[in-house]
Amino acid sequence: MRKLMNILYVTSPDTYLSLDGENVVVLAEEKEKIRVPLHNLEGIVAFGYTGASPALMGQCAKRCIALSFLTQNGRFLARVSGESKGNVVLRREQYRIADQTDRRLEIAKNCIIGKVYNSRSVINRAVRDHGERIDKERFQLVSGQLKETLNLIRKTLSLEELRGYEGEAASRYFSVMDDLILQQKKDFYFHNRNKRPPLDCVNAMLSFVYTLLAHDVAAALETVGLDSYVGFLHTDRPGRISLALDMMEELRSIFADRFVISLVNKRIVNVNGFEKQENGAVLMKDETRREILRNWQERKQDKIKHPFLDETMEWGLVPYAQAMLLARFIRGDIDGYPPFLWK
Repeated sequence: MRKLMNILYVTSPDTYLSLDGENVVVLAEEKEKIRVPLHNLEGIVAFGYTGASPALMGQCAKRCIALSFLTQNGRFLARVSGESKGNVVLRREQYRIADQTDRRLEIAKNCIIGKVYNSRSVINRAVRDHGERIDKERFQLVSGQLKETLNLIRKTLSLEELRGYEGEAASRYFSVMDDLILQQKKDFYFHNRNKRPPLDCVNAMLSFVYTLLAHDVAAALETVGLDSYVGFLHTDRPGRISLALDMMEELRSIFADRFVISLVNKRIVNVNGFEKQENGAVLMKDETRREILRNWQERKQDKIKHPFLDETMEWGLVPYAQAMLLARFIRGDIDGYPPFLWK
């Protein structure tokens, strides 16, 4: 396991990342803004048009520090990674599984079971905690529908069928997500999921936070020796971290979605932190992005008891725990991949 709170987020536009000895230096207008020792970092995430020196990229690759470049809105562009030092036997088995439909399906089903189970848990908790402020009967109806979908997923025999059930479950879950927003209803609402571009404040934050979560999951997978680009549910595509997208499905609702909703309900963000473009796209301002990043790092420090390992850990370590469990399954140390089931 690696330490948390050791990812450097560079959100200021027109900055440049350089190497000075054992330190990464962030420059703006040729003036030093911050320097951080490389040995304190496991990842650097740069938003906007930030450049980086070849020397820094080389050191990041050598030290297995993930250097990711994203647009100002949080869309993934590229990731610098060094020599693969993971267990070659583990990766060879991962590739074999990816080429065998029945074995891919086994892992993909568990990931989606985790996603639907956790989405249902979010809905059930809302009924318990806010029953007087939401349409309780509607929430209970959706919860029942998701329970039925879980039974269908367990019996599915193809990846295409699984994707269909996953899409249906996501649609039902998103149909009540707007009701989870209890504050600032005039400015923050969720009618449907839209992402390219996001058309409202909530979707803008969701896209941004999903990107952060994907980066964390990809780093966890690489740490245990797996190839984050070769997935089981998401097909191979150049530049897409398919396995990270598979694994983060379990954590979308319980970690990312609840985090975004809490930002609104606790009034940590407000509508003044967003701007609407002529094409209808809603973008976050720099101060909003910085506030979200600060709270994201703090949220990863919150404690959770892992349902399978029966150990208390920080939320930020959950992706590493799940990556470790997947590696154990691929090696044959355990009988199946246990998804993270939030209770």
